[in-house]
Amino acid sequence: MNDSGKSAPRDPRIIPRPEHTISRDEISKSALKVLYRLHKSGYQAFLVGGSIRDALIGLHPKDFDVATDATPDEVKALFGNCRLIGRRFRLAHVRFGREIIEVATFRASASTNDADAELDDEGRILRDNVYGRIDEDVWRRDFTCNALYYNIADFSIWDYAGGVEDIARRELRLIGDPGTRLREDPVRMLRAVRFAAKLGFHIEPALARSIRENAALLANVPAARLFDEFLKLFQAGFAEQTFELLREYRLFGEMFPATEAEIEADPGFIPFILAALRNTDRRVGAGKSVTPMFLLGVFLWAPTRRLAAELRAEEKMSESQSLSLASYQLVAGQQRRVAIPRRFTVPMREMLALQPRFTVTRGKRALAFLEHRRFRAAYDFMVLLTEVGQFDEQLMGFWTDVQCQSREDRIASFQLHQKPRSNRRRRRRRRKGARSEDTS
Repeated sequence: MNDSGKSAPRDPRIIPRPEHTISRDEISKSALKVLYRLHKSGYQAFLVGGSIRDALIGLHPKDFDVATDATPDEVKALFGNCRLIGRRFRLAHVRFGREIIEVATFRASASTNDADAELDDEGRILRDNVYGRIDEDVWRRDFTCNALYYNIADFSIWDYAGGVEDIARRELRLIGDPGTRLREDPVRMLRAVRFAAKLGFHIEPALARSIRENAALLANVPAARLFDEFLKLFQAGFAEQTFELLREYRLFGEMFPATEAEIEADPGFIPFILAALRNTDRRVGAGKSVTPMFLLGVFLWAPTRRLAAELRAEEKMSESQSLSLASYQLVAGQQRRVAIPRRFTVPMREMLALQPRFTVTRGKRALAFLEHRRFRAAYDFMVLLTEVGQFDEQLMGFWTDVQCQSREDRIASFQLHQKPRSNRRRRRRRRKGARSEDTS
């Protein structure tokens, strides 16, 4: 039985090699080694999931997952470079240098009656070590486009759920009853949005409706897991489209409630967020590095400014101090939804607290600001604010130009007038002598 209560078909549509476009040249050599060794050892061996989908729509596959009827222990016995991982479901990782090929044993349907399965009160799967056959395994996968199996025995594609047709229609369809499947794993809602943004697919109506109805289930997902999903959503080159879809399906507010509340209160916050997302996508597309610290700072900027103003109204403190304290308090609340590691929250708070220093362009402290370890991140943040009209263009130009100057020119730019050291010493001696005469 599948999740909609109907009997699952046992016979796949088999697409022979001459009728599809997938070539072994597109498959990782490491994945092929795993597939061939499993096959030669008498096990079924299939490439499965996103690599098949991406190859069919003309994208270059990057991640290669293998499904087999061999148990994890049997896989480990075949590969000396293998280790077993996972609590919810045991997986084998076969390592080839820096590349890891994930090998999963076919799964059967999870049930509370199974000794190796455990569900919580909301129906979310907590532990799931129930092995099965390939025709059972297909109904445990999420979307039809991800439930395609490439058989290394004859290079055919096995399609149990109509995934090939859905790919042709560019439609994202969940296997089984959407409500049940989303309760089993609410992260599937985020995966639906991520795939729709990445692939340019539309989410079929029943799934779209169920996502809106079940968005609050994300609160039942461990915060650490949602941070992993945050990285996949916003650091893969399609962050802008992802953000729009997350808000359309009421998911963004479940991950970043303070940000969503600020957007509702001030729609002027959105242009800044979109500018940052476009910048992130450009960097990813150009092969440049990105850090989650920056986007997290963007999402929390407006809530931080609002709270900082309230703190300054209650107690006397500088703008930088209030921004630091406000961001600390907001991060503490945010951690309950998305667990952000300290290695990102600390530099993010520093980046936000440094923003007022860009208004000061005279004196030693302004000159020393250029050497601050977070200057570059703070500068990039300020440039984005300028781009959307939230910071002075002349000040932005000053800080842009001064970075290219020599130290002598910088001293002039910051209007530093240093007296010769000997003159300063004479002044100090004169002041000391005057104090001695006054004392006498």
